[in-house]
Amino acid sequence: MKNKFLAFLLFILAIFVALPALCQTNITFSDWLLELRNEALDSGISQQILDASLTNISPIARIIELDRRQPEFTLTFQEYLDRVVNHRRINQGKINLSKNIELLNTVSKRFNVQPRFLVALWGIETNYGRNTGGFPVVASLATLAYDGRRSKYFRKELFNALRILDDGHIEPSEMMGSWAGAMGQSQFMPSSFINYAYDFNHDGKKDIWNDKADIFASAANYLSRSGWRSDITWGREVKIPNSINKDMFGLKVIKTMDEWQALGVRKIDGSNLPSRNIKASVVFPGKNGNRCFLVYNNFRALLRWNRSNYFATAVGILSDMIANK
Repeated sequence: MKNKFLAFLLFILAIFVALPALCQTNITFSDWLLELRNEALDSGISQQILDASLTNISPIARIIELDRRQPEFTLTFQEYLDRVVNHRRINQGKINLSKNIELLNTVSKRFNVQPRFLVALWGIETNYGRNTGGFPVVASLATLAYDGRRSKYFRKELFNALRILDDGHIEPSEMMGSWAGAMGQSQFMPSSFINYAYDFNHDGKKDIWNDKADIFASAANYLSRSGWRSDITWGREVKIPNSINKDMFGLKVIKTMDEWQALGVRKIDGSNLPSRNIKASVVFPGKNGNRCFLVYNNFRALLRWNRSNYFATAVGILSDMIANK
């Protein structure tokens, strides 16, 4: 009982610590929201959408808490992999690949992105659509736009969200996502939605919340326009000799496969690298440097989706596991 009471007190304290951040501006939230509403109306957003999406909203202290919260510890690369590329997710990935293969192949043919990568992204972003976030996107973005830390960025995202609603892609009450405003089963920020969301079934709506055709096509469109190549994979785990200069590690150093082979880099099983004219870089996703990967152009495309070596490597590994029969 004492531990529960202490935890409750800490939770309340965290909220009161977060709340002052909501008052960093010189005006109240209601006055700020009125100014934003008028600006949105002047920019062409309909009164109906503004009434439906901006009425009776207030700052959400939990969102500021999540934005400010520092993790108790930094996950190692292996700890991260154990969370996002576990046996259950691999098995569910195989099932979802098989169940949706006809649609995935159609999308793949249109955008030249292999189905296994679309399923892997889907799995890591939202656990195959199960965890899309329970925060109202407009209220979340309004909270972060009113807050002083990254207000300019989130204000733009809020206007993008209002435009998406005004275009009729989803109802205001159904626009749910993460605490930071990432939406749907592909977890697109509103700007990504505007740039990459795709109406694959031609019903007039880009539905990344419920429609698998649009979900897969939007993800494929994002990768395709980020420079994806369908004739290569993402990379592979490798062994490197101690003789290699550490200055050669990192995405800034690019060499051909033959050049890495000549330097002593080998597949993880010790065999030779593929004899293909592919440019690649050596990266260590984890700080401890226990696992090393030779990554290709598609790894860089994944980084344009999420600028994290952990994320891009996990997507690649999960895609390999899903495809491995």
